[in-house]
Amino acid sequence: MAEGEITTSDTRLDRILNWIERVGNRLPEPFILFVLLTLLLAVVSTVMAAFGVSVAIPGEGEATPIRGAFTGEGVQFLFTGLASNFIEFPPLQTVVTIMLGVGIAERTGMLAAVIRLAFGNAPKWLLPYALGFIGVIGSIMADSSFIIIPPLAAMVFKAAGRHPVAGLIGGFASVGAGYSTSIFVTSLDALFAGISSEVAQTLPNSGTTVTPVSNYFFNVVSAVVLGLVAGLIIAKVVEPALERSEFPREEVADESDQPTPAQGEEVRTEVRAVERRGLRLAGLTLLGLLAAILVLTLVPGSPLRNEDGGFLPESPLLDSVTTLVFVMFFFPGLVYGGAVGKITRAADVPMLMGQALKALSGFIVLAFILGQFIALFEWTNIGSWLAVSGANLLQSIGLTGYPAILGFIVLASLLNLFIVSGSSLWTLMASVFVPMFLLLGLEPGFTQAAFRVGDAATQVVTPLNPYMIVLLTFVRRYQPNAGLGTVIARMIPFVVPFWLLWALTLTVFYFANIPLGPGMDIHVTR
Repeated sequence: MAEGEITTSDTRLDRILNWIERVGNRLPEPFILFVLLTLLLAVVSTVMAAFGVSVAIPGEGEATPIRGAFTGEGVQFLFTGLASNFIEFPPLQTVVTIMLGVGIAERTGMLAAVIRLAFGNAPKWLLPYALGFIGVIGSIMADSSFIIIPPLAAMVFKAAGRHPVAGLIGGFASVGAGYSTSIFVTSLDALFAGISSEVAQTLPNSGTTVTPVSNYFFNVVSAVVLGLVAGLIIAKVVEPALERSEFPREEVADESDQPTPAQGEEVRTEVRAVERRGLRLAGLTLLGLLAAILVLTLVPGSPLRNEDGGFLPESPLLDSVTTLVFVMFFFPGLVYGGAVGKITRAADVPMLMGQALKALSGFIVLAFILGQFIALFEWTNIGSWLAVSGANLLQSIGLTGYPAILGFIVLASLLNLFIVSGSSLWTLMASVFVPMFLLLGLEPGFTQAAFRVGDAATQVVTPLNPYMIVLLTFVRRYQPNAGLGTVIARMIPFVVPFWLLWALTLTVFYFANIPLGPGMDIHVTR
């Protein structure tokens, strides 16, 4: 069936999403799109700078001016920063480093064997719900979860006879739309809490001190609710729509690629004896690595602790997530490959790592222009201007009570389309809304919880999310002509349900006056 063709079995939702996909795919190729967006940003910033536009960020003494790209200072920034904007683009560093390790584990066949062993006999109906829950709590791995979970989910779904692209889409949506919540305390909790407390402490009545566990009860309930909803959407909406549209199930072979040890293997449910032996050795290697890291972190004076001897809110350990993920895939994959005969000489290792990066060549090229756009967006201060202008607009409307909270969540969702970094957006919004809601008698921890609701759901439909390009790279393995419209259309079914149910969860906490976490109430009581 031709792309976008509508059959009699298509539902109304299918027709809407097909239309969105067709419109989205008429946009220029992502590289050209971001070239145009960078040029537009350069023009807009220059015009704003010429008119002397500035932004008064609360807590800063002087107004921050908008800086123009087509000024002497801007040209200097673009010329001197071209290489560093690319090489230091954080998602590029994360993606490339992790894929070097994952490439060994994948191309030796270890990941496929693990999936067959773990999920070979699992009920097919359970997989979407397991994926939804794992994806939502996956933020414990920080941005690595965007890279690890979707392709693994595709392998799990394929091994179980389900549509692999449903695993890709569902894994990414679950990670992204629920990124701010987890049943575990993560580095994001510590980061948000530090920002909230710093802002609140500047006020006469600062409310209850915000800690990394101040939203824990709310996070646990949210993770369960969103995980179940994600599973339901994957099973009842995304996968059936893929089947109706006859979206390809098999990866398209790259004729220019050299054959790898893991290519061409038939999808099996059984695990052979040699593979079991390889998995045992890989498992022992993983346990040894975990034990070594545990010892290294627990010894007094560990180099992975912060200056206070702890791990929160920041520490070298929390800054080492990318390294830890690389190590946990690379060395077990190396041992497995040697045990099953997929790695027979030292030269096989760099060859497999190189082939893993070859699959990411499209993303690496896109990262060049993405890095320029993001760096220029931050340098011009337009992001700060958007956040403060939105906050001023909301304040000028004069909303009070719970409608003000809902307006705040909506604003966070809209700004999240432009400022994907949660910590950057919260830094800007907290400086305005923590004091504002404190005056209304609401704890800073509650304002922070409301921000979480608005911060995550919409990031899976904005092209400014660099991991959307990583997802597109994975999807193009199945449908080479897929575009941004393809992935955005498949993400939309998650956004509204996630937003509504997450906001409803917050509403229940608010009106039932349920503590958000240990010692953190909704309203200021002192």
